[in-house]
Amino acid sequence: MREQLTIVKVGGAVVEDELQLSQLLKDFSAIEGRKLLVHGGGRRATKMAERLGVETHMVGGRRITDEQMLEVVTMVYGGLVNKQVVARLQAIGVNAIGLTGADGDVIRSHKRPLKDGIDYGFVGDVDKADGEQLSRLIEAGITPVVAPLTHDGMGHILNTNADTMASETAKALAGRYDVTLIFSFEKKGVLLNADDDESVIPVITHADYERYKADGTISGGMLPKIENALAAVDAGVSRVIITLATAIDGMHGTVIEK
Repeated sequence: MREQLTIVKVGGAVVEDELQLSQLLKDFSAIEGRKLLVHGGGRRATKMAERLGVETHMVGGRRITDEQMLEVVTMVYGGLVNKQVVARLQAIGVNAIGLTGADGDVIRSHKRPLKDGIDYGFVGDVDKADGEQLSRLIEAGITPVVAPLTHDGMGHILNTNADTMASETAKALAGRYDVTLIFSFEKKGVLLNADDDESVIPVITHADYERYKADGTISGGMLPKIENALAAVDAGVSRVIITLATAIDGMHGTVIEK
């Protein structure tokens, strides 16, 4: 019987909210067994860019990462946010280590090609995550805390979607562990009605997703999140849960099933 591993992805909005982040880290520390945390930090990066006089450009909710913005996100994601989270986990008894994809070559990617005529700049699409390297840390009793930065093997850091990194990490570790992947954010789950926080859809399969996408129930940023979740279960991840950041015990939210 494979050992349990819980991977939690926490979004930038939660990272920015002191009360939510404190509760999430406390709840994360209480998860039994092996675990791994993937974090975002987009809102913090936008604020830092503004302070430094670097203009932020977004297309369809995705950040255009030119050379100046790459410096900002590297500082914020790989430095400020990552090390603050690691230090706070250490303070509550979790022996954490902060990583980008470049550290230990754990996640490699390639620069995103032009898409619909849009140059996203230094944005990475993941090629592979190294489950063996990550499992060595995990088996040593260390909890990886992964920032949304990867590398291309040719000396370039690339800004990479944190949901994708969580999904790819879960897939890479699914052959070694019984993996539960939890996407935590500001809502109680995937909602049937965006204006009703209690209208949580309990289960979503591939067929459900296609139906909800077609009728507009699911749209915007939730689309890639569910696509990443479905890709994970297709690749052997035992379960994926989309839930509120203060409810990461595996008992709440929307379950994504194959």
